[in-house]
Amino acid sequence: MENPTIDKETLELAAQDVRRVIERQKEERQILITQMNILFVTNTALLSFLTISRLITRFSIFSVTEILLLLFNFMLLVRALLPRKFFVSPNLETGDFQNKYLKFSPQEYQSHMLANLRETYNKNQKQVDDISLALKYATGVTAGITVVALLHQVTVYFIPELQKL
Repeated sequence: MENPTIDKETLELAAQDVRRVIERQKEERQILITQMNILFVTNTALLSFLTISRLITRFSIFSVTEILLLLFNFMLLVRALLPRKFFVSPNLETGDFQNKYLKFSPQEYQSHMLANLRETYNKNQKQVDDISLALKYATGVTAGITVVALLHQVTVYFIPELQKL
């Protein structure tokens, strides 16, 4: 990307596109945080349901499964929540910025910034994908907890013969 013969208008359009994509990435990260909050609330509600209905306190294969699934799910959510370092470009923390970038012509500077923004996007996308995957698994486990809790409730209240499970 260090080719100084790139048209100035093309560089400006490319810079706008890259900034738009990075902005969309930020929006995607915010949506994931919202989904994570919803899953935390849902899991807390499931735990409350199991506690209030006293299903979790009755030792059975269902209660053991529910407890294990809740623990696993909260671990997945905490993993998604863990602080991550998101990258920005250019990195102004280094003293190299002034020596490295300010000596370029405007077109060379924009060309270098485009390369940096692309690299920043790729690094941040890995973080977003990691959060998304953890939330995808957490959603599946939440559904599993719900199914097990409903089966547990049905067996305890409607099928007395199965209460001993």
